[in-house]
Formats: sequence, C-alpha cells, structure tokens
Amino acid sequence: MRSLTDEETTLVFEKLVRFIGKDVEKLINRPDGTYCFRYHQNKVFYLSESIMKQISNIGKENLLSMGTCVGRFTHSKKFRVGITFLDYLTQNAKYKVWIKPSAEMGFLYGNSVAKSGLARITEGTPQYAGVVVYNMSEIPLGFGVAAQATQYCKDLEATAAVVLHQADIGAYVREENSGLI
Repeated sequence: MRSLTDEETTLVFEKLVRFIGKDVEKLINRPDGTYCFRYHQNKVFYLSESIMKQISNIGKENLLSMGTCVGRFTHSKKFRVGITFLDYLTQNAKYKVWIKPSAEMGFLYGNSVAKSGLARITEGTPQYAGVVVYNMSEIPLGFGVAAQATQYCKDLEATAAVVLHQADIGAYVREENSGLI
C-alpha cells in the first residue's frame, strides 16, 4: 500500500472529473473526516485516514483490500473506474441518464443504451461526458459515456447509441468469479 504518484493521481482525478466534475474535492475533505486514495496491486482504493493508520501495521503481502476500490490501472497504465465506486459516483454525479425498463437488461449485459431505450437525460449533457445510468425507479445501474450531447438526442435514429457502456452492476456479478474485481 502506498500513496499515488503524481502521474497516477492525475490519471485518477481526470477520470473522476468526467463523472463528478469539480466536486472531486468533496471526496477528500468530507464532514466525517479526511479521506485519501491509496495504491495497492494495480488497484486504487478510497478510504479514511483513520482506517489507513490502522492497516499500516499489516504487511502488504497479507493485505487483500481496504476501503472502497475506485478502479484499477491496466497494463498500459490507463485507469479504469470500477463498478465498486458507483455509490460515490451517484452521490456526486453531474450528468444522469434514466433508461426504460425494456433497455435495462441490455445495459446490464454490457450493451450500450440506444435512443429507443432512453427515458430521460440531464439537460446540458455534453458529448463524451461521464454519465450515471439509472432505471425509472431511481436505482443506479452503472455508468458510461454520453455518445451524443443532449440537444442532438431528439434528432437521432431509434437505434443510435446515446450512452456508451463502461460498467454496470451486472458486471460485478459476472466478474466476481473471475477475480477481476
């Protein structure tokens, strides 16, 4: 377990800013204490400083996990946000998308959201912005990238992609057995 390097911190924050915007600072300076990001075995974890102090006595070879997993670095040193961080993304998300019940299963199986499955979208969502995907009951299903800006969505064909899939709660179940999470 170690602190993130400057390069790693930049990559993580650039990715989080896509979803949260400038509210990334709220993740660190919270009313219930100070939180931090830590690197361990190609994964980035989000935890309170009090927990970090308690686990400092555990050897890194014995440490499996700590706090909440934000995501992982790929072999090419790119950062991918994991579905385990969905709770924090939903609390601070700038842009949201609600999908119809007919499109839920498709999204949960890893498919992008077509215009025909789109129920609502936050006004002013720019193209390629990070969005959190909800069902009509306000349950967060995952997150992705807006393929089109809000103003262009109404002019699209029914089969055109509106949200490009990145992660969903179904992926958590699918990948749990393979050890990727």
